[in-house]
This record gives sequence, structure tokens and C-alpha cells, in this order.
Amino acid sequence: MAKNYSSKINRIRTFALSLIFIGFIIMYVGIFFRQSPFLMTLFMLLGLLSIIASTVVYFWIGMLSTKAVQVICPNCNKPTKMLGRVDMCMHCKDPLTLDQSLEGKEFNESYNQKEK
Repeated sequence: MAKNYSSKINRIRTFALSLIFIGFIIMYVGIFFRQSPFLMTLFMLLGLLSIIASTVVYFWIGMLSTKAVQVICPNCNKPTKMLGRVDMCMHCKDPLTLDQSLEGKEFNESYNQKEK
């Protein structure tokens, strides 16, 4: 079974969105501890920290997205942003690269890591 790849920007945005939902779930768990003000406050604060963390991640990926290289996907002809040497199209999930030495090779995310 082939691994389902996604563009890096979309993966980070999905992570930030999941942090928001996790924060809300943690806060709802705190409602079950209404008899203990300490535990309820603890869960509410942990949920709030998760939501604040998602805000930080959204800000970070927004800044990173402004520096990303914008290319036109050869498959769907839509503009997409690339992070690193290889990435996936945000629309059609076609593998993209700016490195000519990697053209024609099978997509692998390890191409983005620095060689030692």
C-alpha cells in the first residue's frame, strides 16, 4: 500500500486545526470535574494552552507560506507553493521538484533532508 503524501503546508495547517479541536475536547473533559475546582481549572488551562499553541503554529506556517516558492503545477496548471526540494501539489497531489537532478525519480520526502 502506497503512502498517502500531502503538501507540507497543508499538513502543518491540519496539525494546527487538530490542536484547536484537541483543546476543546480537553476543556469539555474539565466540565466532568465540576466538583473539583482545581481539576476543572487545570483542564480548562490545558485546553487554552492547546488553542494558543495552534495560534502560534498558524502564525508560523503563515510566515513560512509567504517565503515559499510559488510554482504552476504541470499536471493541473494551478498555482501551488513548495517548501523544500520536493513537495506535493496542494490540488492534485502530483510530486513536484525544483531540483533537476531529482526529475524522473520516485517521490521521497527524504530528499528534503540535509545530506551528511
